[in-house]
Amino acid sequence: MSSAWDHFSSYTAVEEPPDFLVSVEVYISNAAGASLKKPQTKSRKLDKRDSTADDLRLRERVSSNWLSSQKTLTSAGHWRSATCRLMEEGERCLLNVYVDETMLYQTVYIHLLNQTDIRPTEPSLYYRKDCIGIFCITNQRWTPSNIAEPLYLCFPNSEICATWQTLLKSYAVPEIYGRWFYPLDGGSYRMWRQVELTVVQGRNLGVSKSEAGKDDDGDSGDVDISCGVHLNDILCSRTTVKRGSSLAEWHESFSFPGLPPFENLDVVVWKEKKMSKPLLVGTARIALGNFRRGDQVDGWFPVTQPGALGTELQMGELRLKVKVDEEIILPYSSYTRLLEIYNSRNFLDWVSDLESSLRLKSISTHLVNVAIATNSVVQHVQTYAAREVENASTSSHTLFRGNTTFTKVLEVCMTHYGKVFLEASVGTILRRLYVEKVSIEVDPVRSGGGKSTKEAEKNQEQLLHWCRELWAHIYAARVDCPKMIFRTIRKLVEQRYRPEPTSINQNPNLPWQSVSAFIFLRFLVPAILHPHLFGLVPGLPPEPVQRSLTLIAKAIQSLANLNSNSRKQDTGGMQEFHNDSLPAMMDYIHVVSTPLAEASNTSFGSDERSRHDRINVVNALRTRTRRMTVLDRESIPVLPHLIDVPRHLAIVTSAVIRNSRELNPQPSNPQSTKTIPQHIEDFCAKCFFVEEEALQRVSQLAAGLASRGKRPSMQDISVEAPEDPPTSPRSTVTSTCVGTNGQSRRRKVSRPSTAPSPTVTDTPRRPGFFSENLQSPRAAVNRDLQPQRPWNNGHAKAPSTDSVPKIVRDSVSPARMPAPPELVEKVEDDTGKRKRGILRGILRR
Repeated sequence: MSSAWDHFSSYTAVEEPPDFLVSVEVYISNAAGASLKKPQTKSRKLDKRDSTADDLRLRERVSSNWLSSQKTLTSAGHWRSATCRLMEEGERCLLNVYVDETMLYQTVYIHLLNQTDIRPTEPSLYYRKDCIGIFCITNQRWTPSNIAEPLYLCFPNSEICATWQTLLKSYAVPEIYGRWFYPLDGGSYRMWRQVELTVVQGRNLGVSKSEAGKDDDGDSGDVDISCGVHLNDILCSRTTVKRGSSLAEWHESFSFPGLPPFENLDVVVWKEKKMSKPLLVGTARIALGNFRRGDQVDGWFPVTQPGALGTELQMGELRLKVKVDEEIILPYSSYTRLLEIYNSRNFLDWVSDLESSLRLKSISTHLVNVAIATNSVVQHVQTYAAREVENASTSSHTLFRGNTTFTKVLEVCMTHYGKVFLEASVGTILRRLYVEKVSIEVDPVRSGGGKSTKEAEKNQEQLLHWCRELWAHIYAARVDCPKMIFRTIRKLVEQRYRPEPTSINQNPNLPWQSVSAFIFLRFLVPAILHPHLFGLVPGLPPEPVQRSLTLIAKAIQSLANLNSNSRKQDTGGMQEFHNDSLPAMMDYIHVVSTPLAEASNTSFGSDERSRHDRINVVNALRTRTRRMTVLDRESIPVLPHLIDVPRHLAIVTSAVIRNSRELNPQPSNPQSTKTIPQHIEDFCAKCFFVEEEALQRVSQLAAGLASRGKRPSMQDISVEAPEDPPTSPRSTVTSTCVGTNGQSRRRKVSRPSTAPSPTVTDTPRRPGFFSENLQSPRAAVNRDLQPQRPWNNGHAKAPSTDSVPKIVRDSVSPARMPAPPELVEKVEDDTGKRKRGILRGILRR
């Protein structure tokens, strides 16, 4: 291969290469900013009555309280307005970042980056949303400071951020393996990795194990504790600051998708006393290669720091929940059979059946995404809603209020479609409650009964004020609510529970209550109660603020129930609030359940120029992807929701393979009459066909590499043909690692450990579909903890090969291009020899 761009058509002489511009904010560290001119500021003296000065002081005060993190967060650097320009120069793609409109800050060579070097930034890192991190080393960019550090860009909104993330990845190099075996597909398979982490709590942080049982010295309550999360030596996220080291509660979750090959996950604990610098407590190091893919691990991990003579001293513990995913993703065509059976039924039926039969409770999001990509989600949800209403056996007052498949799937849909709507409805007010530390208590029992009547009235007025303000924001955002199925729900309930002329017990508000049950009971009110779970605020609120949120949520939910009857605490002003707001609530439900005659284009912002720029990017992406091979094209997420259908199907397949043992008949209980539905068996069978093809491609690739006498690596696997020179851009792929100290190092990345050895370990045979040959997860984990071969670089196998025996398909192999004859001979010659390699490791899992 002569160039990484050979499979793209060159632009003609009359066709100009694309050129894209976007306004962003760029994070500039103090070290990198030393070589730049400081931004110009007005030097006039601010008057005390100057409103601009008051706004600036308020912003600074709010920002410091809102971040609630280490002092080093703001002192290490600053955000600065910038302009990004992406352009092509022949076979190169350059991203120029300008500050102060004309000053060139950096030039990044996007065509030299891996797609895993362009990742969304966890909001907790700088407490900003819609950010992208670009991780590149010295020879992959130009910068006047010569400091190797990640480039962080903050975009105006989520739509522009998603658009530019897709655009940048379309010019980067995807992680594809075995290009010479399947030239039509562009390779054998691609890889995808993700880590999900929840920092639950810590205990005895900063206290050595020998001193853990001693009395507290009294200073632990004055210590602030926080954590920084590092992946492959890169700082990726931070927790909020908690007071006290004996027992700190966080319950904060972080997600890191699209990662390069795993190394370690480090949770670094810091402590800080008033008027002193932060001190390192220790590090909880987790070797991600030892984790079974797809399973969540919940446990206490030691926090250690170096001791004397090479020893480690334990300085407390952290309770963490860790889930590691690593998937082999085949071309879209490999999932054709699985998609056919998936599309044969309502996807909500699959969610219900797979959850009940295989106990798969974490794949509903992936099934919803596939339905969104096929434009069937609204139709299927409406059909299922009609069935739910028709077969409702419970009281009409509890309709849609239970935890059914329908309500849970609709929660996923609202989370997917309603992020902008939720932020506009409650985001601003909830952050103000956090910042101002609003404490409201109207219950005399909870307040101790010692408060005066005047203070109790003040709390009532405060509750009324915040309820009115929050309701005003919710009502103002009603036109932005995703109205996918609310109209259908209202009509179905009207038809099903139509009041009889002679009946006096019918509830005329039932159709409206069925709509409000979703919007408020399932979406808005939970976001008010737990805003940190919806990404509206960082971390758990203080206890007084949580009590205030609870009271406000109760008042809003009571209003949403369309019940004007006063409750015990709804006296005085609160009863007046309910009576005054009830007509507005009826109008709110009417608007969100009635689609507009003309669809309003609000999903991409009101700025016409931004919308025009985004359309240009989408059109350019459509033109570029037509020139790509299959795997290259499918590695680019699809706008506007960044959906990758083959990835979602690969995750579903892996989950079914891991949990299919639950369907095995139990020999110890011969009287068991539990039968397996035929459609579940067929669905699992299609998943096994996909898994078989993945194993075949992996083993074929490893056999080819073994015949060339090389140890597999990404450098070997990413080439277009065996005879390609090593100087080709596609054949010299490396992974970038930028440390937190600003120094960079090039790490040679090994190929995924899913690539098998050149020989086969077991006699080919096809077991019974749900046979006992599928090994237990616990036994597989014990075996996987054994030392890996040195060339395997410690990376564990992908989940798509977990607990799967060797399967031989009865029909013709789906490979479009058979393996070279010499590779087949190599495999046949080695069948009588001692088997080695990682295919054995695959079968063990």
